[in-house]
Amino acid sequence: MPQGSIGHIITQLTKKGYALSPIDKYLLAMIGKPRSGWIYIGQTKLNRIDFLYKLTSAKARLEKVTLIPGETSIIFFEMLAQTMHLNQVKLMEYYKEFSSYPEAGIYADTYYVPYGIQEKHLIDFLVKESEKKYQEISEKIYGTYDKKQWQKVLIIASIIQKEAANTHEMPLVSSVIYNRLKKGMMLQMDGTLNYGAYSHIKVTPERIREDNTSFNTYKHKGIPDSPIGAVSLDAIKAAIKPAQTDYLYFMKNAQDLHDFSSTFKEHRKNIETVKKGK
Repeated sequence: MPQGSIGHIITQLTKKGYALSPIDKYLLAMIGKPRSGWIYIGQTKLNRIDFLYKLTSAKARLEKVTLIPGETSIIFFEMLAQTMHLNQVKLMEYYKEFSSYPEAGIYADTYYVPYGIQEKHLIDFLVKESEKKYQEISEKIYGTYDKKQWQKVLIIASIIQKEAANTHEMPLVSSVIYNRLKKGMMLQMDGTLNYGAYSHIKVTPERIREDNTSFNTYKHKGIPDSPIGAVSLDAIKAAIKPAQTDYLYFMKNAQDLHDFSSTFKEHRKNIETVKKGK
């Protein structure tokens, strides 16, 4: 639906092939003001009066957009570009312009956006909604929303999101991260290397040797310089409030869960148990 006067709307719809006439301008004015943008009528055949009524009462046509926790923006924008027929390069450019965070600037959630929305307005909407969510959580916990402090929360939450097998494990993984940092140990977590285009690529010994970014926690001490991917509320909560443990290691077991341990000896034992089960 175009913007403008009722007469302009009737003219534009006629040009698009709708069988309307100048008299419909007066009928439509009696019924109500049409809404602009994409609307969902729900039927393909309507009589004239019902069609005009739909122009004023139909709901906006919305598209469902879901950002999966742990996903990186480059993969998310690739999906958006394909499903919504948008330009991926423009999506990334607007994200860099609007977001305070290099990654995780869009909160992992489901959003409903108007059909036909353009790149700039889509990213502006997603970033603003995410900022409101982050500010709400931060102010509830810290009493303020400090973006520098929040970036650290997002970095740790994004590691937890990549490493934990489920929400139950998240506070435990968080405790390992904080315990290792406190002891000055390298994190040495594969999930940190699943950044950007590497989101779903298995981490190999070659990647560990060749990657010199801060995301390589086998080489880089401390946490990466920025988040790895989108985060959920559970991951944020775990990053803010880790479990109180003395765990320093965890190892994926045969059930695709993790066995946690406090000493390297226990960790080696867990590794051997998994090897014997293969």
